[in-house]
Amino acid sequence: MAHHLSRAILRMLGAAAVGAFIMASGSSLAYAEEVRNVVLVHGAFVDASIWDGVIRRLQRDGYEVRAVQLPLTSLAEDVAATQAVLRRVDGPTVLVGYSWGGVPVSVAGVDSKVKGLVYFAAVTPDPGQSLKQMLAPYAEKAMPGMAAVQRDDEDFLWLDPARFGFALAHDAPPDLVRVMAAAEKPTAERILSDKPERAAWQSKPTWYAVSTEDKIFPVQLQRDLARKIGARVIELPTGHASILSRPDDASALIENAAQTLSKR
Repeated sequence: MAHHLSRAILRMLGAAAVGAFIMASGSSLAYAEEVRNVVLVHGAFVDASIWDGVIRRLQRDGYEVRAVQLPLTSLAEDVAATQAVLRRVDGPTVLVGYSWGGVPVSVAGVDSKVKGLVYFAAVTPDPGQSLKQMLAPYAEKAMPGMAAVQRDDEDFLWLDPARFGFALAHDAPPDLVRVMAAAEKPTAERILSDKPERAAWQSKPTWYAVSTEDKIFPVQLQRDLARKIGARVIELPTGHASILSRPDDASALIENAAQTLSKR
């Protein structure tokens, strides 16, 4: 009799009402919405074109991709640029940060449509912590690429063109490095001291790709940061710009994050 009663109740409620009840009750039968949006955020000294290889691969696999063009003038303005792109995205999103881009990603990632964060050799400070403070304990031998950094009279930082590849992407195809160097984007020195007020990695799933041959951002610091944020970690035998030299691996990690989040 109970079986017949259950069937009668289902007919009265209707499929839509039953579905709403299942989701409201937190049942394991509720399905996660598929994550098909990816927003990419570049780092210092480069622009969004560094993501070209990754973008092509993600688009080929059916993802909706947007790449933020950071002004690199302050953390606040970089966060605003990231938020502006997020507002144009409809639906669940993976937010991805490379190098300095990890900081605006960590701030803007509190957006409710951001379901997870992926970092590549990225800066992931605690709230109230600056990049300068993070790097202070590390000796110059841990980041020889910093010798390529030059400061101009307007307090912007550049990389010496002759050492651009060594600092960021010594293992990337030379033609790609030359293009990236030609399109170099100056970075305001003040971003070294800017401090984020929040960190989305404290409450959202994270992935982190460590660049084990990095010349400008200490490898041990990357490992420590990945552990701190509780990330799923891969290590790539590459220079700082793994997204340029290893676009297959980079896009595979992003897709793994999107697929994992789609099952949550």
